[in-house]
Amino acid sequence: MRNTMLLFFISIAGAMLNIAINRLGLATGIPLYVDTILTVSVTLAGGLFWGVVCGALSNIIGHSIWFRGWEMYLFTLCNIATAFITWLFIRAFPRELQFRQAAPPTALKSNRLNIAMGRIIVLMLLSFALCLAMSILGGSIAALIMGLSPSSIEAWYVTGILSSTLFGYGLPLILVEILSRIPINIIDRLIAAFGGYGIALALHGLLRRVEDSSGRAGI
Repeated sequence: MRNTMLLFFISIAGAMLNIAINRLGLATGIPLYVDTILTVSVTLAGGLFWGVVCGALSNIIGHSIWFRGWEMYLFTLCNIATAFITWLFIRAFPRELQFRQAAPPTALKSNRLNIAMGRIIVLMLLSFALCLAMSILGGSIAALIMGLSPSSIEAWYVTGILSSTLFGYGLPLILVEILSRIPINIIDRLIAAFGGYGIALALHGLLRRVEDSSGRAGI
């Protein structure tokens, strides 16, 4: 029960941090989205359900505060997809991404190094999977929105330069929006995967301490 309540508050806090980091990127002019780091963290530490909650709230709250049209809520699907893809990787690579599978302190140094290297490789694979998925999904949503409301093209702050360049080659709108996101998402999802994992380690430690204290108290 304690862990459930804690995960609820962690999901809300994660959503607010996703929003804050994204707005900080906007304010500083960094050409990245940086809006799914905590979605990855919460999914790794708490599972698919709480990752989806964190991801969905990130977009719903953010777009409600800085409202730019109802169609912008469609991008909530990107954050939800981030949680789902992360969860698939947890199931596919439990040894590398499930914290309970970590090597014990007495494990041989070579074995611990192998586990660490395996984890790095899996996180890189996760980042590239997220890059492709977010580029395709985000680009498709953007193309749909701009197809319905051409004036919305002015709202894209990250892919604007790349999009305008690709338009010069006469490519279809949807292809332009997908391709223009790939270079940005390569860096963005590396940050999400590795940064998210680092934060998830801290969250997992917090959840374990709460679980252990609940067990000692007989709850």
